[in-house]
Amino acid sequence: MTDALIVDAVRSPIGRRHGTLSVVRGDDLSAQVVNGLLDRNGVEPGEVEDVQWGCVTQIDEQAWNIGRNVALAAGWPVSVCGTTVDRQCGSSMQTNFNAAAAIMSGQLDLVVSGGVEMMSRVPMGSNNGSLSDAVLERFEIVPQGISAEVIAERWDLSREALDEYSYRSHMRAARAIDEGRFEKEIVPIEVPREPSAGGGGAATAVRFAVDEAVRRDTTLEKMAGLAPSFVPDGKVTAGNSSQIVDGAAAVLVASESAAARLRLEPRARFVAFGIAGVDPHVMLHGNPEACAKALAKAGLGWDDIAVIEVNEAFASVVLQFLADTGLGERIEDVNPNGGGISLGHPLGATGARITATLVSEVERRDARYGIAAMGEQRRPVAAEGLGGGAAEGEDEHCEDQDGAHDIF
Repeated sequence: MTDALIVDAVRSPIGRRHGTLSVVRGDDLSAQVVNGLLDRNGVEPGEVEDVQWGCVTQIDEQAWNIGRNVALAAGWPVSVCGTTVDRQCGSSMQTNFNAAAAIMSGQLDLVVSGGVEMMSRVPMGSNNGSLSDAVLERFEIVPQGISAEVIAERWDLSREALDEYSYRSHMRAARAIDEGRFEKEIVPIEVPREPSAGGGGAATAVRFAVDEAVRRDTTLEKMAGLAPSFVPDGKVTAGNSSQIVDGAAAVLVASESAAARLRLEPRARFVAFGIAGVDPHVMLHGNPEACAKALAKAGLGWDDIAVIEVNEAFASVVLQFLADTGLGERIEDVNPNGGGISLGHPLGATGARITATLVSEVERRDARYGIAAMGEQRRPVAAEGLGGGAAEGEDEHCEDQDGAHDIF
């Protein structure tokens, strides 16, 4: 077996709902991201064997195997294959898994893994279908917001705790932007701008490079004033839930031989993955078990992990994760640069997005191991926790992996 090396991991800046990116198609946005990924690593597109692309709402502009269309829209040779993966919110975490597995097994040498979701243009749930009576007889299937409420109740999480965590997420993301922590992972996007009415000028483009969903001016008082979103007396509000946004992200994954042949300098490597299924009525709480499986495969424990990314689908999900793992005292190591509540959660892109953020933070701390996890959710179907591959940062020579950054 060969290591699955993370050569690089990038993303677009995340656009708020109906914001800057809402004028761009998902395949066109993705094309800019993957071209930026290859350009900055000096890789010719024809070297890529496959594009594994996550997308949840595969309808309209995001239909027709958007993974293949991303490569075509990017101008890559027709020899570059592509496929689209829907594992709900874990879609581009699953594409990481697919890419790493293909490379570790020796079947492929260079894969682009990633995903996109343009939630302004293709509304969440617009491709919903029906469920089998056999499923409905076994489970009470509910929207994910109800599951977030159930988690808050079962784990005895107060509304105040949810709001405090969410406020911290916004402040962390604002600090990360101000300190330039995202600059290494963001590919600036050229956004078309139509000429002004009656101006007669040509269409132009604006450069978009900074996440725009973070609410710098929020306060705990403002959050406390928000009404519950799902049940009248509930704890889950728009303020302590992930934001509906637009964005794309991509990871370049290579075998050791491909990295050596193309003179690539890997930043990290995938070490192990874990998945865990849970009751779909209480979806979103499988992250601790999935992470435990990944850590066991790697022969590591939580003390070995320097940085932890847990998708902020809802504040209750992260607080439940902290409670079950006993990591409450390590809150500074969990989503240290914000997450889905502050940056936003572009469904199909988030797995790759948190991978990019994790790799950058592991490097910033000069640490070895990091872990990323997220729960499947959003549409009321299956629920799983996915523990991303543990990664350790690479040293300068891909043939010598001692002291590298490892990502789970």
